[in-house]
Amino acid sequence: MGLTLIGVHSLAQAPTNPSMQSPPSDTTNRAHVWWRDRVPRQRPYTLESKKMPLISVKGNKFIGPDGNPVLFRGLDISDPDKLEMQGHWSKDHFVKVKELGAKLVRIPIHPVAWRERTPFEYLKLLDQAVGWCTELEMYLMLDWHSIGNLETEVFQDPMYETSKQETYNFWRTIARHYAGHNTVPFYELFNEPTTFRDQLGPVSWEAWKKSVEEQITIIRAYNPQAIPLVAGFDWAYDLTPVRLNPIAAEGIGYTVHPYANKRSQPWEPKWEEDFGFVANKYPVIATEFGGFGRPPATNATTPAVNETGNTNAPYGPAIINYLERKGISWTIWCFDPEWGPSLLRNWDYELNSSGDFAKAALHGEIKSTNSH
Repeated sequence: MGLTLIGVHSLAQAPTNPSMQSPPSDTTNRAHVWWRDRVPRQRPYTLESKKMPLISVKGNKFIGPDGNPVLFRGLDISDPDKLEMQGHWSKDHFVKVKELGAKLVRIPIHPVAWRERTPFEYLKLLDQAVGWCTELEMYLMLDWHSIGNLETEVFQDPMYETSKQETYNFWRTIARHYAGHNTVPFYELFNEPTTFRDQLGPVSWEAWKKSVEEQITIIRAYNPQAIPLVAGFDWAYDLTPVRLNPIAAEGIGYTVHPYANKRSQPWEPKWEEDFGFVANKYPVIATEFGGFGRPPATNATTPAVNETGNTNAPYGPAIINYLERKGISWTIWCFDPEWGPSLLRNWDYELNSSGDFAKAALHGEIKSTNSH
């Protein structure tokens, strides 16, 4: 038996047919020692990982270590890669966010930036953000900022192009690197799922649900305390499938992007039907909305026109009061003068009218104007 095995092994090692033998290869120009490759930023980022109170999920609330519910009010900044390339990536940028009253900072990470900077180098930027936010006592949400159809892998713009493999590996990398770090409780799995009026191909809720559950499984393998956040269709607006077929995972939240143009007035009944009902059972965060414009004058006879030319000035108070009444946390887009709807006039950090409104909202100064 032993001789037979040796004979077979030797045949596999050195075929006698000359046509089966591999030609000699020239390796003199190869420099990639691939067997020594390691995962990006292999060691977890643990600096002051327990300084911030741990956030977790209980019922339909985010809670702190004392068991009390936490309602997050925050801001969306722009992509760290953009900010660093333009010279605005610094602790001072986060200080300005803090000064507006934010408790939560949402960081959009575009797939193209993740690839071009490389995961290893991009994580250096995120480590800085985690460190600065920990010092400033703000929490962080990391958002895989793609728009499109992950099933067909067709996307709205080249900056959003990704794949299931890249998306899954992104969250595997993030979960491993920030495992157990209390400053980074939220992982927004995919910014805005959409078929773009069927231009990006079909996708079913069942297929999307399966993909989300696979991502959550990968994340939890490395970081059980992370809170994955799940978006619905229609550019992260429509959560109606959750009513009958919720994501099969505990300790998660849902996201919504309730911009004014999603529905016509009256908004509130439609908000309740489209996403608000989810907050009765699960935690929800409105991770993108904005474009508030100027508040209407008390003696105005015509609707006020905001800076984008839309007559939706009442939208700001309406959406803030609806979210707060439902116990829905929120982050406003966008703390960058170039990405609209913007909160800034310029890089001197002068606020525009939407920024003034956001500041008032972050400080809890927006009062209800309806009878609800």
